[in-house]
Amino acid sequence: MNHPRLALDSVIHSPIRFSITAALAAVDEADFKSVRDAVEISDSVLSKQISTLEAAGYVAVRKVFVGKRPRTYLSLTPSGRKAWDAHVRALRQIAG
Repeated sequence: MNHPRLALDSVIHSPIRFSITAALAAVDEADFKSVRDAVEISDSVLSKQISTLEAAGYVAVRKVFVGKRPRTYLSLTPSGRKAWDAHVRALRQIAG
């Protein structure tokens, strides 16, 4: 038998990355500031965690200029959404 905990994704499992992924799972795309405020973390913490999620292929980062101001948009990639769904499914199985 395999316990459902074995299906948990170690990248997503961190509480901050879990919160970021949850926020992005609810939308097609979100701007950096909205995610930062939703998760209640600093810019630097969000940047570091986004780098980890991006390196895993779970988050796409899109940078644009609005007027003269840079804007960063974040979204889950298809593999990120698949990993999120599998992680949540494993949590639900563990919770019973």
